[in-house]
Amino acid sequence: MEKSKIWLSSPHMGGNEQGYIKEAFDTNWVAPLGPNVNGFEQDLEKYLNADIHVSALSSGTAALHLSLVMLGVGAGDEVICQSMTFSASANPIAYQGATPVFVDSEPETWNICPVALEEAIKDRMAKGKKPKAIIAVHLYGMPFKADEITAIADKYEIPLVEDSAEALGSTYKGKKCGTFGEYGVLSFNGNKIITTSGGGALVTKSKEKKDKTVFLSTQARDNAPHYQHSEIGYNYRMSNICAGIGRGQMEVLDSHIEKRRAMNHFYRDLFKDTDAVTVLTEPNDDYFSNHWLTAITIDPQKNGGKTREDLRMALEAENIESRPLWKPMHMQPVFEKYPYYGGKVCEQLFENGLCLPSGSNLNDDERLRIKNAITQYL
Repeated sequence: MEKSKIWLSSPHMGGNEQGYIKEAFDTNWVAPLGPNVNGFEQDLEKYLNADIHVSALSSGTAALHLSLVMLGVGAGDEVICQSMTFSASANPIAYQGATPVFVDSEPETWNICPVALEEAIKDRMAKGKKPKAIIAVHLYGMPFKADEITAIADKYEIPLVEDSAEALGSTYKGKKCGTFGEYGVLSFNGNKIITTSGGGALVTKSKEKKDKTVFLSTQARDNAPHYQHSEIGYNYRMSNICAGIGRGQMEVLDSHIEKRRAMNHFYRDLFKDTDAVTVLTEPNDDYFSNHWLTAITIDPQKNGGKTREDLRMALEAENIESRPLWKPMHMQPVFEKYPYYGGKVCEQLFENGLCLPSGSNLNDDERLRIKNAITQYL
């Protein structure tokens, strides 16, 4: 008999989601507007606890795209983007007809390297192109070096778009991820720390910017009795049903974070006597990661030649899902012709890195299966 599947990160409902959805059905608020949308936005604003405004959208990608639209990024412009990330961080640059400029990671947080970032800015400016924006990502919930990155963005007066899709609940020096940039991006995709089945949000610094985001996300319809449009719009607003799921999920967000962090400790404990394996953890007390996914790197030279791929296959044989780290954008067929700055940090991370099952809904039996499979591999 086949063992049940252990997923990398599956949706985890809290119970109250159905109440909010039922209310939406009972009151016939099924459209991309309604009390749940407003309520979910308010829940997020309160949670992020900063002077910000949140617009609920259909996806994190939509939020990233609108941030670039709002910044006036267009054909011929250049946008700097962290290379070590999921393609959704880079795709919206292409939607706008702009050129992505990719930057390497640093080894402490695996996020955008401040040194390579500044090198990229200086070189692009020397070539006569000042980048229009910087997209920095909090990878796997680990905050990027916020002080250094924001300082560089300020120094060159380039707006920072903070891709916090994986980092809801993470903090740097006590400040919530998603509130550092000119714009912050959240995702509620099915595998994220909380989900709305599909969905995202854009965090802005003012009510005017939020209103503009909502306007653009609802087809940019002018204030007229007939359908009139003076700008290109998008169909990017979150539905009241999805927002209802989100409202229920907000009630369990803190407990989900606690459980994901407990999974990180579980792996740290499991690998504590293994020199060959490094678990991604906070560099110091300034960082607090939600540990959306626990990721490791394996040094084959210290591991008798056994690679991350050997571990992935060993887990797969036990019907346990694990996944290589994001393949850097500058190595992707669709993006490989674009400029790249830095060394080989993200390439080596990709070669040796693996994401392990990290869900907040994993139980003791599943943890035991994971432990046994990894122990056997070691």
